[in-house]
Amino acid sequence: MATSAPDQLTPRAREIVNAARELLEEGGIEALSMRRIGQRLGIRAPSIYKHLPDKDALEAAIISTGFDEQAALFEAALEQPDPLGALARAYRDFGREHPHLYRLMTDRTLNRELLVPGSEERAALPLYKATGENMNLARAAWAFGHGMTILELNNRFPPDADLDAAWEHGIAAFRPDTTTQKRGRKHE
Repeated sequence: MATSAPDQLTPRAREIVNAARELLEEGGIEALSMRRIGQRLGIRAPSIYKHLPDKDALEAAIISTGFDEQAALFEAALEQPDPLGALARAYRDFGREHPHLYRLMTDRTLNRELLVPGSEERAALPLYKATGENMNLARAAWAFGHGMTILELNNRFPPDADLDAAWEHGIAAFRPDTTTQKRGRKHE
């Protein structure tokens, strides 16, 4: 499949993406406008289109940088004694520290053709490894982690809920063992 994403951003495009990311972190997706980005950089909004063709490309570039950040965190988690637990903590922390970016990355259809090639795959690979290279188990663990993260970000748990315990209990269910791996591989 051909991709319309650049392999690398130009220095000016990177400045635009960084300014957009700041606006996103400060005010959410509603704060992302070419006019505001231009104001932040001291340029006219139409100048942005010389570096990124449209808002979809801008959002994909922001998402790609988010995947790169996650990948670095997740790769480091693989070095821990409990890689799956460390990965879950890194995932949860990323969502809590960057809630607007997290939502941009996960709340709608992902236009993979616009992403920097390999960015999503690099972020996903540590989870695949941490689940014993069982794709079904990795997907189930990601779905659990995403569900917990978005529910926490949306304040959907009761105030007295012990979320740390819920995370630990849930992740324990996804730790690979030979029975789960054999059962899951039949359906890969």
